[in-house]
Amino acid sequence: MMDFSKKDWWKQAVIYQIYPKSFQDSNGDGIGDLPGILSRLDYLQKLGVDALWLCPVFASPQADNGYDVADYQAIDPMFGSLDDMRTLIREAKARGIGILLDLVLNHTSDQHRWFQAACQSRDNPCHDYYVWRDGEPGVLPNDMRAAFGGPAWTYVPAVGQYYFHQFAPQQPDLNWFNPAVRQELYRMIRFWMEEGVEGFRLDVIDQVAKEPDRKITANGPHLMEFLRELNRETWGGANLVTVGEAWGANLDRARQYSAPDGTVFSMVFQFEQMVLDHTGNKWEPKDFSLPQLKESIARWQKGLHGCGWNSLFWNNHDLPRIVSRWGDDGAHRVDSAKALAVALHGLQGTPYIYQGEELGMTNVDFPLEDLRDLESINAYHELIAKGEPEELAMAHIHRMMRDNARTPMQWTAGPNAGFTTGTPWMKLNPNHTEINAEAALADPDSVFYTYQKLIALRKEHPVFVEGDFTLLCPEDKQVFAYLRRGAGQELLAAVNLSGQQAAFDLPEAFRGCTPLLATQGAPQDGVLRPWEAVLWLRSL
Repeated sequence: MMDFSKKDWWKQAVIYQIYPKSFQDSNGDGIGDLPGILSRLDYLQKLGVDALWLCPVFASPQADNGYDVADYQAIDPMFGSLDDMRTLIREAKARGIGILLDLVLNHTSDQHRWFQAACQSRDNPCHDYYVWRDGEPGVLPNDMRAAFGGPAWTYVPAVGQYYFHQFAPQQPDLNWFNPAVRQELYRMIRFWMEEGVEGFRLDVIDQVAKEPDRKITANGPHLMEFLRELNRETWGGANLVTVGEAWGANLDRARQYSAPDGTVFSMVFQFEQMVLDHTGNKWEPKDFSLPQLKESIARWQKGLHGCGWNSLFWNNHDLPRIVSRWGDDGAHRVDSAKALAVALHGLQGTPYIYQGEELGMTNVDFPLEDLRDLESINAYHELIAKGEPEELAMAHIHRMMRDNARTPMQWTAGPNAGFTTGTPWMKLNPNHTEINAEAALADPDSVFYTYQKLIALRKEHPVFVEGDFTLLCPEDKQVFAYLRRGAGQELLAAVNLSGQQAAFDLPEAFRGCTPLLATQGAPQDGVLRPWEAVLWLRSL
């Protein structure tokens, strides 16, 4: 069991992300909830994970699936109650599992009491909690666009001003330049710390210092000043894990975010690797390049070693399923899911597993009327407006849409995959009859048990946590191979990320070593089979 009192416990940990709405429904209303998560703790303990990151469960009108918060200290009734959250925190901790909450500090819901008051009068104390600019109806303060489409400004006649929103109009941005706003947020965070959570994930945290008059959203000049104050006023000195979502992070910024002095976060979610297969617009794909992926990973592995910390992930609630994206979700689904798992979990950093990833869950190709994500629906209409043929527009949407990650968790082959006894809020992937947790647990060669083994290895061998990184065969278009060296050990990872046999000569130092993990049985000399992954370990 993880000792949460141990300094930097999160370096040895593996964190499991839950999208509560789609994880497990306990009351038949078709929506996942906190008691549902509670009922699956034994499954998560069997997998071996150390903490659960819950996407937002706070009170919300759900314009953006909970990332529009109406009350940070109340649980939305669709998920349960504050007592349910307290029970979950307690019961998870009894199994050695911590709870991480997803905090949305950049913006609130337009239904939050602060914004409701802000819209009443310019003299209301809450008015300056948000970002306002003067303007006439139809004459926007500037031409900035929102991430979900449309202008980033919405007019409120009662105050004769526009408010700024980087996302949906229902998500007005908070004004972090107002100290009162920051203190409100710090009080809320301290409340949850007292409730016993083990950490936080900070949504789009690199955007809180926005300066829209200068068209700056991410990485505003005052960002680090704000983040260091956030740390000092809340978790600074506590032994919690914190991870900031920062789409605009580069290596220099990541070193500041995750510096060993602990003055900001434990680590950062950066997305350099996650945008390699599309242009600046995720709906415009380009070919995936393994050498480019390897170069990027190597740069981050070397760049943060000893002076920061990596987060490791292929999937999350905003990304398509990795086995469909960079693997083979057809004949080689199981092998490619295992290969991708091994490639990631051998790296230095804290691995994150997104719900269903340990089962090899896949993307879906639902028609437009079955989509639930605002971003995808808006993107479809924008593509059509640009003249994109409908078939091609839907292909782009299906490839990258966030709904791929949000289909209900596949527990059984039975009705609604064991997710709910009611009507699910979102359609299930039809392949749940084949791909489900019940089948995975019954199959000793399933993707689940590869993840279980990888989690155990991280705790057993210090080289996973401490070792440095050396990339092998950087130009190879099939094989991702690397060495990790430290703590008196050397680890070799060799992964064929292709559907064809690949040449790979085992280095002399590892010949005679028994593989630590092999996804397709005993390795063959000089080659890796399609989607085969092997780890070797030797003492120095």
